[in-house]
Amino acid sequence: MPPEREPSGSVRSAAAINEEIRALWARPVTCPTETTRRYELLLVEWEAAMRAEQELAA
Repeated sequence: MPPEREPSGSVRSAAAINEEIRALWARPVTCPTETTRRYELLLVEWEAAMRAEQELAA
């Protein structure tokens, strides 16, 4: 089972997270509850990555 959160200080790019989100939905869903939970966690991570990238650009 994948970790629920990335270790502190280890921030992936929004693009990398987006790729994982797309891959998650591209494969057959065998456990909708688990897939939905993973998707929600990826969205939270993606949002944090987007904020971090925007702060760097500012």
